[in-house]
This record gives sequence, C-alpha cells and structure tokens, in this order.
Amino acid sequence: MTFSLSAYDRQTGAFGIALASSSIAVGNRCSWARAGVGVIATQHRTDIRCGPLGLDLLAQGFSAQETVSLLAQSSEHPDLRQFSAVDREGRTALFNGPKIESIATGHQGDACVSIGNFLADPRVTEAMVKGYEGSPDGTFAGRLLDALDAGVEAGGETQPAMAAALLIVDRHAWPLVDLRVDFELHPAQRLRGLWKAYEPIVDRFVTQVLDPAALKPLINSALQV
Repeated sequence: MTFSLSAYDRQTGAFGIALASSSIAVGNRCSWARAGVGVIATQHRTDIRCGPLGLDLLAQGFSAQETVSLLAQSSEHPDLRQFSAVDREGRTALFNGPKIESIATGHQGDACVSIGNFLADPRVTEAMVKGYEGSPDGTFAGRLLDALDAGVEAGGETQPAMAAALLIVDRHAWPLVDLRVDFELHPAQRLRGLWKAYEPIVDRFVTQVLDPAALKPLINSALQV
C-alpha cells in the first residue's frame, strides 16, 4: 500500500526517497538511506529488517541489482515483498514479488527507481519517474516531491493515502532531511508544506553540529533548536 521514488543526485552525491501510503508510519518502515552508500525501499508486507540489511550490502560494495537479489533470496516470504535500491554509482534495481495480489509495478530512470503496490493505475510508477526527471525544481528535495505529486496525480493507491515521507542523506552520518506526515488527508501536500518551512533553515542544523558557535539567532525564536 505504498508508492515511492528513490534517487541519487549526481550533482551533489545525495541520496533520497519520497513516498506515500495509506498505511501509517510509512517513513519509519519503508525508507532507508545512508550517505555515500545508497537508498533502499522495502514495501508490501514490509520487512523492516531489509532496510538496514540492504544498506549494509550496498556499503560492502554490492551493486543495486546484487543487493535487491540478495534481499529477495534471503527473505522467508519473497513472493510477497517489494524492494528497490539505488547504489553509489546511480545504478538501480527493483523486485516485485509474484504473489502480490494488487497492481504492483516498478519503473527505472536515470539514477532513480519507482515502485508501488495496491496502485489505482499501473502507470503510477512510470509517472513518478517522469515527474522526477522532468521536474524544473532546482533542489533535489523539490524534484523528489514533484515525483510524489506525479504519482498522486496518476492515481496513487486504491485507498486514500494517509502518510508521506521525505528522506535525504548528504555528506554526514545523520539525515539532511527526514520529514514525515502521518494520518492526515492529502499527506503529499502537507509534506511539501513541511519542506517549504524547513528548506530555509536546513543548513542551520548542519552548522549547529559542526560549528555551533557560528550560529546566529533567528528572528523567530520558535525555529531555534
């Protein structure tokens, strides 16, 4: 009950994923990324264990295709799983379990891959790739959100989406962006609103780790953390 797009930004070296679902807490269960390593999506009867495992495999030098194949081979129930991966070279891979009893598709583009299940239209994942690759937005986050919007516009899921998430890792061990919306109507719209609020201060949260003395007070004290 999830549709996602994972990508590698060749310009910055960042990895990211945007996704939505009718199932609560999708950002906690399905999206996994590690700086300098790659991004993993694990969906449909989600096996959360496959997120960290997939990242470890990518870190060991396995390609996206090798990683996805190993995840499927090591699963106790591969017929019901859905995986995707993007590695540090921008290679992509996906796996759709043959016993998923819904429209479950996947589509690959340039350093990006989309997968989805319980889709209202089989073209949703292709629309997400086109939305990402054709996005005029100058930011990686904006392009990921454009991909998510394209998936929604193409039909999304058979049930109303109630959760959405945006995860981006850059140069550090912690996520650059980790925004989540849960149990709300139109979560993709809400997620974009969160990003617009967060974008002006995203670099501030990096500075406070590396050089806290360099921080200057914000005009709105509520934004200080």
